[in-house]
Amino acid sequence: MSRYNRHIILSDVGQEGQNKISNAKVLVVGAGGLGCPILQYLTAAGVGAIGVIDFDTVEESNLQRQILFGTSSLKTNKALAAKERLEDLNPTIEVHAYNEALTPQNALKLFNDYDIIVDGTDNFETRYLINDAAIITNKPIVYGAIYKFEGQVSVFNYKNGPSYRCLFPSPPKEGSVANCSEVGVLGVLPGIIGTLQANEVLKIILGFTGVLSGKLFCYNSKTSETYTLKIKKSDSEIDKVLSREEKFQTQEFNFNCSSKNASLKDLNKFENIQFIDVREFHEEPKVELNNCVQIPLHNLISRIGEISTTKTIVIFCQSGIRSKTAVEILEKHNILNSFSLIEGAAAIIEQLKTSL
Repeated sequence: MSRYNRHIILSDVGQEGQNKISNAKVLVVGAGGLGCPILQYLTAAGVGAIGVIDFDTVEESNLQRQILFGTSSLKTNKALAAKERLEDLNPTIEVHAYNEALTPQNALKLFNDYDIIVDGTDNFETRYLINDAAIITNKPIVYGAIYKFEGQVSVFNYKNGPSYRCLFPSPPKEGSVANCSEVGVLGVLPGIIGTLQANEVLKIILGFTGVLSGKLFCYNSKTSETYTLKIKKSDSEIDKVLSREEKFQTQEFNFNCSSKNASLKDLNKFENIQFIDVREFHEEPKVELNNCVQIPLHNLISRIGEISTTKTIVIFCQSGIRSKTAVEILEKHNILNSFSLIEGAAAIIEQLKTSL
């Protein structure tokens, strides 16, 4: 009673509403900038069972905005680090940490165990995966996205409402949209957007009207301006997803399908590799590999003489966007044996060190 007193004395919540919160099960996909405030406030509110799935580890550059973590969390898996902090915040609830990536193979099983799915991710592949799995399992999605100083919030697949594919039927052209590791983000922005997502979760649990279904709420942190767009449901897009249900686990959600892209599993096919790191010198994590040269993207042309014309060139950055641009630049200078590594540095560094 004392922990949730400020909820219980609200006439629109009361003990009955708090019981609904305590009986709810919410899965948060991603424990990054958005996931941290979502998890923190849902835990404090007393959501009875919270799942968090994230394969990434905490890096120093995360601490500017990912407020669940501290210096002691560095190099720890984000889901496990979040679980430890959340259990201290509220030991009366269940917190389940999944130290893995969300995939077509595990998504349906995970989603079936929860009532509401919260999208705290930063890439289109996972957003479409979440959308399709939620449609198949009939789960609502609380969606959030951030870019530099702007953010968006919506609720998809809620009470037969529009889905993410109704708003964005197809992913953007490969490499056309950067994430915050490439262009930056104001540190408080994911806190604002993530808290709004947590608010939508509680509105759904409590049965409040005004849930952001069929609406895209947009916020600009520089101007404090907001506006809301209407989203029209597309039955054809939803039917397409349902028609692929039987083959869901074999679907490909990696949209970086260029023949000049390579993944970690492809590296064993290459011989005599020269790695090129096109990040800026201040970016983390640092990569220490044999046959690796760091050439920031803006210096690539002036230092092109350092790039081998006889070796296989594998280029990487934080998320695979700058590396793709680097491949295009090299091809214009007749260096045709180059590939962009689609995994970002933070996700590949340990595997690179141990396997190459």
